[in-house]
Amino acid sequence: MKTKLLLSIASVALSAGLVGTAHAGKSDDTLNVAIDRELESIDNYYNTAREGIVISRMVWDGLLYRDPQTNEYVPNLATAYKWVDSKTLEFDLRKGVKFHNGEKFDADDVVYTMNYIGNPDNGAKPARNVNWWENAEKLGEYKVRLNLKKEFPAALEFLSGPLVMYPNEYYAKVGPEGMALKPVGTGPYAVTSVEPGKRYKFKKYDGYHNGSPKGKANIGNIVIRTIAESNTQLAELFSGGIDWIWKVKPDQAERIGAQGAFTVKNSSTMRIGYLNFDSMGRHSKNPMNDVRVRKAIAHAIDREGIVKALVKGESIVVDSLCFPSQFGCTQDVPTYDYNPEKAKKLLAEAGYADGFEIPFLAYRNRDYAEAMINNLNAIGIKTKFEYLKYAAFRDKVQDGGSPFNFGTWGSYSINDVSAITSHFQSGGKDDYSKDAEVIKQLNIGDSNVDPQVRKDAYKAALTRIADQVFMFPLWSYNTWYAFSKDVDFNPTPDEIPRFFTAKWN
Repeated sequence: MKTKLLLSIASVALSAGLVGTAHAGKSDDTLNVAIDRELESIDNYYNTAREGIVISRMVWDGLLYRDPQTNEYVPNLATAYKWVDSKTLEFDLRKGVKFHNGEKFDADDVVYTMNYIGNPDNGAKPARNVNWWENAEKLGEYKVRLNLKKEFPAALEFLSGPLVMYPNEYYAKVGPEGMALKPVGTGPYAVTSVEPGKRYKFKKYDGYHNGSPKGKANIGNIVIRTIAESNTQLAELFSGGIDWIWKVKPDQAERIGAQGAFTVKNSSTMRIGYLNFDSMGRHSKNPMNDVRVRKAIAHAIDREGIVKALVKGESIVVDSLCFPSQFGCTQDVPTYDYNPEKAKKLLAEAGYADGFEIPFLAYRNRDYAEAMINNLNAIGIKTKFEYLKYAAFRDKVQDGGSPFNFGTWGSYSINDVSAITSHFQSGGKDDYSKDAEVIKQLNIGDSNVDPQVRKDAYKAALTRIADQVFMFPLWSYNTWYAFSKDVDFNPTPDEIPRFFTAKWN
């Protein structure tokens, strides 16, 4: 099998004219990275793709930073913070920081950024990240206050991750479109070139501030290219055109590792897979409106078998709509074992003894989706399968266009249940149940500062979601990385490759 893989890769490389050509890499201090997704935008606030999050951490900084090893919040663009009361945060800002275009960082940038993205008219994505504060106000050149709409105990988690600071003068001039084409931040890498959806070039920012917990970048240049096909990525890796790839299929990762020419690593992630059902009839009157049908599907999916055969790595089956490490997550909820006969019985009770046909939507992991389709076929459910790019999938789901879909969510690597359960089940665009009790409990959990009250509320919500199968959690994800032995890179559990910590061997 290994020989066949190498021959296949070699043939792709030859057909693409890749073998024998000169490539960048350690020799000219350029790390070449491949991703498989065309990004809509690399403006941090108009992107929801994981690859965009990776770029965001390279180019911009937040007020705080969460250490991926200890989960401790440490200062970044802020030097200190304090809770004035349960709805008011104050920050002292770092002096001497400059944006890549030379603009000085100060309170005006923080106030502008937070007030701009917090304005719903500006459409920052996802709304869940930016809708929990009222406004930001300037208290001095290097001091700001953030006024929350209500108590929001996860505030520091968001301020250490997806909320990054923009240069107020530049962004006021160019807006989201300009920032997507010529991004400007304070981060360890500056963007030197953007070919939208195709190629992004970065250069180490020599003026990066010394106080950053990220540390200064080691590698001088990074080029990120979109290469949609995994075989083409592998061909480029073997030919030297690419130094680093991720999301490698498990069987390919095992064979690459056995070949011995590259470093292969696996890491668990905060991402989980799920099935989402139109339980409330938002799309139409359809079988998914019946809880017995949803429970039948839960019993029909061989999650353990799919994890062992396809997902592999450090992945586990999850029973609750959250990742186990997230605050408020509990797996002590109603569960559904793999039981096709019980599934058939539930379908018959619901009036579908002969099965039915239903549209089924997905955007990634076609092989996982097809395995589940086979499980569904076995109990008489036929699917009209539609496989879309992520943006099209997201828009169709959020517009109410999908009675049944398979998706994943990485929580923006936010270690709190509010970043996933509340995102999907609080009555927003992704919510196909809009259950009053679930929404009530999530609102309690999202807004109370007492940790036990939060845990109790989240458990109540997660238990009801599982009992009614409003959504059906599948498994956690892991990520396989393969890269040149010239590269010293260590993955982290939050699924955010930190290229600014990578270096050459």
